[in-house]
Amino acid sequence: MLATDEVVFLVDVDDTLFDNDRFAADLGAHLEQVFGAAERERYWAIYNALREVSGYADYLAALQGFRVGLDDDPELLRMSAFLLEYPFADLVYPRALDAVAHLRTIGLPVVLSDGDIVFQPRKIANSGIWEAVEGRVLIFLHKEQMLGAMQRRYPARHYVMVDDKPQLLATMKRVLGDKLTTIFVHQGHYAAQSATMVIEPEPDIGIKRIGDLLDLDWSQVPSVAFLRAVAARAKQPPDKEPP
Repeated sequence: MLATDEVVFLVDVDDTLFDNDRFAADLGAHLEQVFGAAERERYWAIYNALREVSGYADYLAALQGFRVGLDDDPELLRMSAFLLEYPFADLVYPRALDAVAHLRTIGLPVVLSDGDIVFQPRKIANSGIWEAVEGRVLIFLHKEQMLGAMQRRYPARHYVMVDDKPQLLATMKRVLGDKLTTIFVHQGHYAAQSATMVIEPEPDIGIKRIGDLLDLDWSQVPSVAFLRAVAARAKQPPDKEPP
């Protein structure tokens, strides 16, 4: 096993470990069932307007705006329970937590996510992801702008970022250079939208789903060649002490 300060694996949450597209679909279906299609569309309009300003998803802030005109609707208060008591563990991708456990045998897995300070931590905790990374969770408004803070919290010789957004991976690569290996997980709508985009630099590695990390042969990844050397040294028997 490598020393934890050799490599830190930075793992995104939404549409990387957790099927956030399905959560959004469930939320939309619930809004339509309870309030009707027009009110569902109003919620998403508020959500998208807030995201345009803040740059991250904020379901709770959108709900605050959504309450206008509905304060006398008894179903409104139940929306907080839908959001905060949602069965998040049901939407963790197959083999995702196994993949995190596997990364722990190679280096130090850390969640690096964007999001608000209430809903996102609750999702990570109640899904089992928080426990899987032993509490090593970073949530920023814009994680690509906080790489200095990330490195201070988790110093390492090398970083590996696992994410479903290739443009974000490219941004981080331009900052960290050869100190970062990027892994693009082809899951979710951001990954699908990127099919027609020019990504520069391209991700170092592409996988179809997060569970594929369990099958990845790190010895074939040139950008982490030094890890192969460290791993080889770790397999060598210790020198015998002189008699």
